[in-house]
Amino acid sequence: MKIGILGRKLGMTQVFDESRAVVPVTVIAAGPCVVLQKKSPETDGYHAVQIGLVEKVGRNGLTKPQIGHLKKAGASSVKAIRELRGEFPELNVGSTIAADAFGGSEIVDVIGTSKGKGFQGVVVRHHFKGGRATHGSMFHRAPGSIGASSDPSRVLKGTRMAGQMGHGRTTVKNLKLVKVDAENGMLLVRGAVPGPRGSLVLVHGIR
Repeated sequence: MKIGILGRKLGMTQVFDESRAVVPVTVIAAGPCVVLQKKSPETDGYHAVQIGLVEKVGRNGLTKPQIGHLKKAGASSVKAIRELRGEFPELNVGSTIAADAFGGSEIVDVIGTSKGKGFQGVVVRHHFKGGRATHGSMFHRAPGSIGASSDPSRVLKGTRMAGQMGHGRTTVKNLKLVKVDAENGMLLVRGAVPGPRGSLVLVHGIR
């Protein structure tokens, strides 16, 4: 059965497994989340549930339509809202999803927004080698040719060039769920997940 939850990346640490080997893990403060809406093919064209991360929001943090939407589900303060595609017969509007929902999961997928690196050149962004730095060379970190002049007489889409790097939706699949701390609402996932500390992440799993 599929399950999903919103949370915050707290950072990385180390734990020991059964063989006393050091395992690097990312700590995620998972939920609690509340189900705000259920979507069906009859009304919306597809199956999905809309969940919201329960966090304190300022007085002016929500609009009147958002407040009315939350009241229908019995939720008072929701910081972020996401959709989980698929059928979830065990979830109803107003249901709460907590970290203990991942008790039977072993592998999870984590979706987040990668760290923004700003505008970067081709050496950093695409790992170009660059030219030599000796004997009067004036070609060090430039991209070089970006296309032919006569044919096709344009720059092809997808050509690797300098530009904005990072700050995009990133999915890391098949991460091992090392530990579920239901008491503190924490998930310990082996390895790194996208985003800086405190960023929003969406965790998918199967239990």
